[in-house]
Amino acid sequence: IGADGLGLISYADFTNEALKVAHCSNAACTSATISTLDSDGDVGSVTSITIGADGLGLISYFDSLNKNLKVAHCDNAACTSATISTLDSDGDVGKETSITIGADGLGLISYRDQTNKNLKVAHCDNAACTSATISTLDSDGSVGTDTSITIGADGLGLISYYDFTNTALKVAHCSNTMCTLATTSTIDSDRISFSGWGYNTSISIGADGLPLISYIQLKEIGVADGNLKVAHCDNAFCSPYFRRR
Repeated sequence: IGADGLGLISYADFTNEALKVAHCSNAACTSATISTLDSDGDVGSVTSITIGADGLGLISYFDSLNKNLKVAHCDNAACTSATISTLDSDGDVGKETSITIGADGLGLISYRDQTNKNLKVAHCDNAACTSATISTLDSDGSVGTDTSITIGADGLGLISYYDFTNTALKVAHCSNTMCTLATTSTIDSDRISFSGWGYNTSISIGADGLPLISYIQLKEIGVADGNLKVAHCDNAFCSPYFRRR
C-alpha cells in the first residue's frame, strides 16, 4: 500500500519480457494505471515490492537475460516511471528475491546466488537503492531458495528460506541492521525421508511480535502433492524451538 493509501503491484509481463506496475485507482482496486518500468532484455521475473521511507515504491526483481539482481525505485506515488539500478551482477544472482525496509529506512533484499548456491542479502546504500552492500549469509550446501524477508521486533532482518541440500526450512536472523552477518537456524527438516520441507516460504511478524512462517512440505522431492505448514517462532531469533500447526 502506497503513501497515497492505494495498492501498488509489481509483476512480470512475460509476453514482452518486461517489469510492469499496476497502481490501483481506488481502495478496492477495481481498476488501475499500468506502467512499464523496465523492458531492457528479459526482466521482471520474481518481483517483490515495498514502500520506502520516502513514500515511494521500491521493487527488487531478477534480470533473466543478464542473470542480475535489479531494483526499480519509483519516481512518483503512481510509479509511472522509475530509476533502474543493477545491484549484483556477480554470476547468476537475484533469483527468488524479497524486499523490505530496515529500521534504518533503507531497503534490505534477500535473494539466491544460483552460481554458488548461497543465500545473499543486499543492503541499499540510499533510499533509491542505486547501490548496495552485498553479503553472503549462508553458503553451507545448496541454500537460499524461496527467500522471504521481514524486519523483526528487534529491528533486525529475518529471512526464511529453503535448504535444498538438507531438504529443510531455515531462518537467518541478521546480526546488524545492514545484515552483513546472520545467525542461521534449521526450523523444520526430515533427514529420514529427505522430502522437501520448506518450499515456498513466506514470513511475517505477528501481533505478538514473533515471526510466523508459512511453507510447503512435499511428500517426495519433485512431487507436487504436499502439505501447508506453519512455524510460529518462540523468540525474535527464531531458534529451532517452535510450535508447528
